[in-house]
Amino acid sequence: MEKDITVEDVRAAAARIEGHVVKTPMAKSRTLSEIIGTEVWLKFENYQFTAAYKERGALNKLCQLTDAEKKRGVIAASAGNHAQAVAYHGARLGIPVTIVMPRPTPTIKVEQTEGHGANVVLEGKVFDDAYAHAQMLADEKGYVFVHPFDDPDVIAGQGTVGLEMLAKVPDLDVLVVPIGGGGLMSGIAIAAKDHNPDIEIVGVEAAMFPAMKNIIEGKKSVMGGDTLAEGIAVKEPGRITRAIIRDLVDRIELVEEAAIEHAVALLVGIEKTVVEGAGAAGLAHLLAEPGRYEGKKVGTVLCGGNIDPHLLSNVLVRELVRCGRIARLKIEAEDRPGALAAITRTFHECGVNIIETNHHRVFTALPAKDTLIEVECEARDAAAIDNLIDKLTEGGFKVRREAVL
Repeated sequence: MEKDITVEDVRAAAARIEGHVVKTPMAKSRTLSEIIGTEVWLKFENYQFTAAYKERGALNKLCQLTDAEKKRGVIAASAGNHAQAVAYHGARLGIPVTIVMPRPTPTIKVEQTEGHGANVVLEGKVFDDAYAHAQMLADEKGYVFVHPFDDPDVIAGQGTVGLEMLAKVPDLDVLVVPIGGGGLMSGIAIAAKDHNPDIEIVGVEAAMFPAMKNIIEGKKSVMGGDTLAEGIAVKEPGRITRAIIRDLVDRIELVEEAAIEHAVALLVGIEKTVVEGAGAAGLAHLLAEPGRYEGKKVGTVLCGGNIDPHLLSNVLVRELVRCGRIARLKIEAEDRPGALAAITRTFHECGVNIIETNHHRVFTALPAKDTLIEVECEARDAAAIDNLIDKLTEGGFKVRREAVL
């Protein structure tokens, strides 16, 4: 039976990892506070060397191994931040590290993990396959298995995030923390409730993966989907963590994909910081319910910053579409000389830039003498595009605006 994890375990973890992980900034966001209608404090865990909080728990676990265990080595199953954390600190401490990843893991993640000195084993189609294989290798070769979240030492290490947040802002009223397996939430909850038993603690899960909420509230909501917050897309949370969360967390909220994308984009635009989907989940909840925490000091954790650059670019462009700066217009026109010139002249007069155009003459229900011109365009704001549509309509063109995502 696992021992109870106390705030003393978290404080001991803080002492062990002192100087070996980044004591990341905790800063108030004036702009986000104004948008949300409350005082918002951000903990920038995306500033860790491996760009995620996972280093804390992994290091606390590795520091407590015996000399014999260190010599035999450790093993973990992960295709994400946990792999990087174990590999990096294992190499730094001279501990052999094996990481088991599913075969479809992107090459960049495999190379990054190998770059930290780990031996990477590719096994299975999904994480569960890799996890089972890692446990088998641990039994066969005597490796110490480093669980990503359901381990007392890992949970205590993650709880050091909470200690730092409350040391910086002791009078926080609310903590909003992303939940995947529950390690970060559990550790922070232990530290926070010891600091202030009345502090409100809110967990946040992606709506596609409400695993912990299902368990705590006895629900059976369907799980699955290609969420941007893959770092918290966990189908089976920890058994240790679920017990802690049931006791200490006030409630668990769900956030939709659009809210997560919006949070990622705002952090780039306002805070000039890159955060992965899971890392933005707490802020996504605050943005989705502005004013709910009015008059309170709210802290949330930007728990990771490992997002594929191409995916990030998609998120940022989609945000421009949502706020009306980029639009796709479908313009019906007579297929004759001068029609396109009249259209482009109107774009110029309205100060709207044309990104791309396409003519559709065959796959359309319009008369054979007409054409459908599809224009992707960009403007300084949504009002400029609204004005453009009005001017085109006044000029005799029929214009349809493609629906916002």
